[in-house]
Amino acid sequence: MAEKALQQDVFNWVGTDKRGTRVKGKTRGSNPALIKANLRKQGIKPLKVSKQSALFSKQGKTKITPKDIAVFFRQLATMLQAGVPLVQAFDIIGKGNEHRGMRELLMQIRNEVESGTSLAQTLGKHHLYFDDLVCNLVNAGEQAGILENLLDKIATYKEKTEALKSKIKKAMFYPIAVIVVAVVVTAILLIFVVPSFEALFKGFGADLPAFTRMVLNLSAFVQQWWLGILGVIIACVVGFSQGKKRSRKFNHLLDRMVLKVPIVGAILNKAAIARYARTLSTMFAAGVPLVEALDSVSGATGNIVYADAVLQIRDSVATGQQLQFAMNQTGLFPNMVEQMVAIGEESGSLDSMLAKVADFFEQEVDDAVDALSSLLEPIIMSILGTLIGGLIIAMYLPIFKLGSVI
Repeated sequence: MAEKALQQDVFNWVGTDKRGTRVKGKTRGSNPALIKANLRKQGIKPLKVSKQSALFSKQGKTKITPKDIAVFFRQLATMLQAGVPLVQAFDIIGKGNEHRGMRELLMQIRNEVESGTSLAQTLGKHHLYFDDLVCNLVNAGEQAGILENLLDKIATYKEKTEALKSKIKKAMFYPIAVIVVAVVVTAILLIFVVPSFEALFKGFGADLPAFTRMVLNLSAFVQQWWLGILGVIIACVVGFSQGKKRSRKFNHLLDRMVLKVPIVGAILNKAAIARYARTLSTMFAAGVPLVEALDSVSGATGNIVYADAVLQIRDSVATGQQLQFAMNQTGLFPNMVEQMVAIGEESGSLDSMLAKVADFFEQEVDDAVDALSSLLEPIIMSILGTLIGGLIIAMYLPIFKLGSVI
């Protein structure tokens, strides 16, 4: 399951279902052969599988985000709880949706459901937007005749996970944006502003302060090698992006390192535990067997270290070990979480205990992000002021020195 996070290519496919009806969709995978194999498992005979262009695809113009999917599930759950038939609910939501991509997707799903295909099977054809976890929950709801209740749980789960992602992005975006601005401003000063001062200093006929000479030498280096520096930066960004996309070992190393970063690592650890608890609670409450639920949970933790740990837990639970002891063996979960799970197992209320754990850690992440933002703002402003102010002072030191001599 964790490997699916590394598969980035999107494929368009066309095929025929068991009735011979022509169907089509989009899914994510590493190669066409794998896509065809997955389609055959779903009872679809693939006719054409082609990689979607990232530059010219229609998806780029009508990109569907996880937030759009979360809103859709909330709308669908509300409709079904109000007694609206499934096909009519898709009609209402689809035709009333202002997002063209979502409108086309929902009407396509609506047509397939109307033709007799189950909702779980239909969603499974669109793995780009609906993962195995969602499909398993929808299937459980259809089998038990409680689809509206399961859709409500899915909607809550999606809303919680998207809120958690938003908090993590909020924690990371501000410092990165400020650092980028600082680098760009510094580069502009070194390339365009400092040289004009250098021409002025040549007429002084006196020795320049050491700090000023250092800045002038740095400016000369940047002017001479700016193209190479830019090339190195681009190569690093592209290399990082490709490594993250294609190498599981690189992702594992990166995720392990990030978890050890002071302050940020603590936030990401809490976020991973919150996702684990929220996902497992939702799956278990839906009646999905624990081992099968853990298989789906592994891909929802957002971190390969935790994903591998969940698969380890799954294997231990499959041999008859209690969930609490299996979690303890990974060394990743706090004692409080393990004790809550133990109480849930003994009392038969594992789903509600996991939901409480998820609520607690989501609040912890929220508080930590707010604290981090408050802490980072003065630190970043100080660094930015020191960097830009230092360059300005270096340029004016000779002028101050000349004024004192006069």
